[in-house]
Amino acid sequence: MNLRRLIPLFDNSVSEWALEARLLRWLTLVWLFIGLIMLFSASYPVADVNHDDGLYYFKRQLLWVLVALILFNIIVNLPLHRILGVSHWFVFLLLVLIFVTMIPGVGKNELGAARRLVGPIPLQPSELIKPFLVLQSARLFGQWDKLSWSIRFAWLGVFGLVILGILAQPNLSTTALCGMTIWLIALAAGLPYKYLGGTAVGGVLLALLSISIKEYQRKRVMSFLNPWADPTGDGYQLVQSLLAIGSGRTWGAGFGLSQQKQFYLPIQDTDFIFAVFAEEFGFVGSMVLLLMLAIFATLGLIVALKTTHPIHRLVAIGVTILMVGQSLLHIGVATGALPTTGLPLPMFSYGGNSMIASLIAAGLLIRVARESSEAEVIPLQRRRGNRL
Repeated sequence: MNLRRLIPLFDNSVSEWALEARLLRWLTLVWLFIGLIMLFSASYPVADVNHDDGLYYFKRQLLWVLVALILFNIIVNLPLHRILGVSHWFVFLLLVLIFVTMIPGVGKNELGAARRLVGPIPLQPSELIKPFLVLQSARLFGQWDKLSWSIRFAWLGVFGLVILGILAQPNLSTTALCGMTIWLIALAAGLPYKYLGGTAVGGVLLALLSISIKEYQRKRVMSFLNPWADPTGDGYQLVQSLLAIGSGRTWGAGFGLSQQKQFYLPIQDTDFIFAVFAEEFGFVGSMVLLLMLAIFATLGLIVALKTTHPIHRLVAIGVTILMVGQSLLHIGVATGALPTTGLPLPMFSYGGNSMIASLIAAGLLIRVARESSEAEVIPLQRRRGNRL
């Protein structure tokens, strides 16, 4: 591979890509640029107080972006069958690391949950495994009829361990996102409804069981139903988020002028970064962001419909569900439409693991778009060559 292709700005092959691939690439880079600007604004006050450097989080995010962009460009230039061929090893590795995070002294406990590994590089396996779950789900369900029941049960068991491992950390929001993504890929693959119905019921029962056992999750659900009943306690986060969004009104307070990020709104640079965005850019800015997500989803659907390879189609569908679905879940939490959970906004929220997972996922969708177009062009070139 040409080393220049590792850097997006120097990738000269872009002009040869299919239209959908080029549009997705530019949309991803615009999404990333807006997210970095928003992170700069949302994280500055807390970074200034906690680290005496308002750019502390922003500079670290830039380093993660550089790493993620290199991985992004490797993926968009690497044949998808080679990526699919190694995806299961990443699933196994990250599954082991998910359970390792729950070992005292090895996993870092934050806000009552052990989701990261202790060390100089704070790996969060539950974030990094998302794109590889999409790949492996597409491999499994894309050739479901060709596989024996032993292989089917083995991989369904692996997926079940991933879901249970993330739930045990505990991380209910990521568990729900991963479970829904796998389920929707299976639905898109055309699996019988009797299997899908059974797993859907099982997933709902598992979520209800987790909420009934863990008191803090139950309080979050109750506070979501009426946050104003306890505005200084369990409903505090959602109340402050709603105040931020409402303060934005039509056009917003202006970039950098959010008041709620001044230590009123908790976790404003990760789980509630949309609230800061809505306060600074208002209803109009929020609609532009939703329009961008709609365009991304539309392009993802077009790519899925154009490709003739069943596994590639499921990869495109899975990535679209993952990126757009996670964004809508984050926005739903911030606006009070969904229970308060800790789910980052892709390419906006602070965190290297989320950034890497998001750009890997976007790169996979672009790679599917490239290969679906090349599959049409190469046979045409061969036919012309035979005529000559």
